[in-house]
Amino acid sequence: MGRQSGALMAFPKRIVPRGVRRKPCEEQRQSLRTLTDEGLLISHRMSSHSCGHIPSALGVILRTTDKIVWANEFEPIELTCLIESISTNNPRIEWKKIKDGIPSYVYFQNKIAGDLENRAQLREPANILIFNTTRSDTAEYRCEVAAINDQRDFDEILISLAVRVKPVVPRCSVPEAVTVGTSTELRCLENEGFPAPQYRWFHNNEELPQDPKNSPRFVNFSYSINPDTGSLKFRRVRKEDAGEYYCQAKNDAGHAQCPTQVMEVYDVDILGIALKCLGGVSVVIILVAFLCSIRRMCLQFKGHNENHYNWPTQNNGVEYGDPDEGHFRHKSSFII
Repeated sequence: MGRQSGALMAFPKRIVPRGVRRKPCEEQRQSLRTLTDEGLLISHRMSSHSCGHIPSALGVILRTTDKIVWANEFEPIELTCLIESISTNNPRIEWKKIKDGIPSYVYFQNKIAGDLENRAQLREPANILIFNTTRSDTAEYRCEVAAINDQRDFDEILISLAVRVKPVVPRCSVPEAVTVGTSTELRCLENEGFPAPQYRWFHNNEELPQDPKNSPRFVNFSYSINPDTGSLKFRRVRKEDAGEYYCQAKNDAGHAQCPTQVMEVYDVDILGIALKCLGGVSVVIILVAFLCSIRRMCLQFKGHNENHYNWPTQNNGVEYGDPDEGHFRHKSSFII
């Protein structure tokens, strides 16, 4: 066996309730297993003189070092299920994963199963080691030990595992240009990290304090930051607010930040004026083009009528009258 330098754990003498007959000494003489101070599980035989103090009457008892366990995604984690006392040589050990109230086996019939298959192993005495945790491993895990030769032949312990997830690059929204004295808002959002990240904003590579009044350097700034939603609001923009901005999302698993974006601040709304002027010029151009097209159509119509009009001609001195007269007349006499 390995080192056994630790002292054996002492078990209190069991008090037998009145009316309950103690089992004969020879029936209790069996192999016992006890934990040393170093956590090693050893076996030994009890002698006949210590028969009256055999701790097997206490039955199987489990404990864990942590009932709530945190782990970072893709890192190993061990869930501890320590056997404080037991007399059965080959107890039945099972692990169940409980997700949304539904249990499923992850260790059953001496092998890893279910969600942890090929990703975990059982370590003595009954711990389970997960090689690379994922966010889907967040759940409750129950260690169960059944010892048929113990008076108390069953015990279980529940462990809660939460897997931290590092934030991904957040989506940032920074206006390109704003006018002095107006209000504006910068936004930052990330929805992969667990626990939900906190947000921080940086201006020209310097972190903006959450409350500018608490910092002498930013006491004249008129902004507010919501670290839970990632919102940065300016009540009245100043020329000094122009520059480069980026946002950082951070939790216990790590952090990520969006690319730098530039916000320009103008004394007047140059951009708006330019757009209005451009819009006015466009309207004028469209109106002139429309009038030109109308004029062209009129000219084409007039030319078409002139080209297709036939003037009447005189024939041998005969002048044809108006069709409404119903006859013709001659203006000069002729001789037959």
